[in-house]
Amino acid sequence: IWCDFNALCGPPRWQNDYLELARCHHTVFISDIPRLDGTWDDRSRRFINLIDVFYDRKVKVVISADAEPDQLYSGVRLAFEFQRTVSRLKEMQSTAYLEAPHKG
Repeated sequence: IWCDFNALCGPPRWQNDYLELARCHHTVFISDIPRLDGTWDDRSRRFINLIDVFYDRKVKVVISADAEPDQLYSGVRLAFEFQRTVSRLKEMQSTAYLEAPHKG
C-alpha cells in the first residue's frame, strides 16, 4: 500500500489505526515525509508511533523523505524518542529484518 505522510500522520490517529494497517499490509510505501521540527510535534509523535507499530509487526517500509532518517527531526521535545525511530528505520533496512516474517 502507498500512503502520503500527511494522510498517515497529519490528522489525529489512534495506535489501533496503525495496528490495523500493520495487520492488513506486509509492505507500506510512505511518501513526502518532510523535515520535522518543533512545530510538527503532533505529526512527529504519530510518525514515531507508526514506525514503532510497523517495527514490532515486521512491516516492510519504503520511505521517500526530504532528509536521511537521522536528519528528519530537528525539534527538541521529541529528540530522544525520535532517536529510537531513527535506529529502528536503520534496522528495518537490514537483511535480517527484511527476511523476517510479517507479524500482521
